[in-house]
Amino acid sequence: MPDCFAPVSTPSLPVWCVRAADITASALPEAARAFAAAAGFKGEAGKLLLVPAADGGLAGALFGVAPPEKAAPFALGALATLLPPGTWRLEGEAGDRRLAALAFALGTYRFSRYRSAPARDVRLVVPEGVDAAALARAAEAITLTRDLVNTPANDLGPAELEDAARTLAARHGARFRSIVGDALLEENFPLIHAVGRAADRAPRLLEITAGDPDAPKVTLVGKGVCFDTGGLDLKPSSAMLLMKKDMGGAANALGLAHLLLARGAKVRLKVLIPAVENSVSGAAFRPGDIITSRKGLSVEIGNTDAEGRLVLADALALADEDAPDVLIDFATLTGAARVALGPQLPAAFTDDDAFAAELAATAAREADPLWRLPLWRPYAAMLDSKIADTNNVSSGAFAGAITAALFLDKFVSAAKTWLHLDLFAWNPAARPGRPEGGEAQTIRALDALLAARYG
Repeated sequence: MPDCFAPVSTPSLPVWCVRAADITASALPEAARAFAAAAGFKGEAGKLLLVPAADGGLAGALFGVAPPEKAAPFALGALATLLPPGTWRLEGEAGDRRLAALAFALGTYRFSRYRSAPARDVRLVVPEGVDAAALARAAEAITLTRDLVNTPANDLGPAELEDAARTLAARHGARFRSIVGDALLEENFPLIHAVGRAADRAPRLLEITAGDPDAPKVTLVGKGVCFDTGGLDLKPSSAMLLMKKDMGGAANALGLAHLLLARGAKVRLKVLIPAVENSVSGAAFRPGDIITSRKGLSVEIGNTDAEGRLVLADALALADEDAPDVLIDFATLTGAARVALGPQLPAAFTDDDAFAAELAATAAREADPLWRLPLWRPYAAMLDSKIADTNNVSSGAFAGAITAALFLDKFVSAAKTWLHLDLFAWNPAARPGRPEGGEAQTIRALDALLAARYG
């Protein structure tokens, strides 16, 4: 159990969750109600009032929550930073106590690798009926994801990302292998090699495999571009500032892998991570180059800054060879998806309508949002090349997220269900339960969906 949680039997103080509309009628102790009135506390959403006890200590705290139709599921994550040290329990209008407890745990997150950030001694009693082990799994998976995304590229290159994947595999008794450097060419991963060959840190393909080979096959692919300069189509410096997070897809794939492995999901799990740095040197691949992919499709390079889809293409082709039941790729892929949906809402692409509907319902229930965009086939013509099977970028400025998804679609044919997730993996500003910095997106929803499907 994470340090921020306490067993039900632990002595604790109450946090009375109240709404502005009914604070006077809520089931508060009379002394707390009287103190709130004297202090002018109206129960505004997100506001905290500490209530004194007769002996000069604390009797508890009041926390304002929004009405159900306006409530943010993670609003109680603010308690992790607002409450003074001690052990607390939820009382009153706390909403979904499972999500409230998770939000509290995620609100305690601090990335302290480079700057000391002492943990605050604030704990929450696990609400009655809430699965503490499931809370712990989720908190661990999200912490793993956040830590990986937050680590700068000087300390998290392809080799270090391999170390993280290898450590996760060893923890869960899974099989691990990596294909490094020129061995990528020998084993037919030319696009991964081309993108990563300019860096002085060798590109590689990481693979984790676990579970019964006869169980339903679930394969995760995560974009592991540990830093993206743009290559010869060099990014402006302002666009490089967050490029340490361009391996956010890999981080989320590992986070979901942890959730599945830790609960013993009844699937044959495979995780594939093409880990590279898109750098600049005399060995860099060039605009106009034509590279034949693992699948046999020749790709004309229209822009070296569209490298993520290239490394994913080879990894997806390998994944597809197994004809998995579910194939999911995670990628911080396009600025177009962020323009369309913003940083909080990953774009989801799939042709499986039943899967999409199930995922949307699960994402809403888990407060782990995403939004489906169409694989609009007529736009595939934007990827046409006059001298190769396809270009890696669109010929125009429109529908960038869709054309990127359509490019990846060329490398998937045998998987029963394919889901492409174009995510941001970053909180540009702090919100309750979601500190500024690296973020896990969609992995709780996917874990819940896969649990419902396969156990």
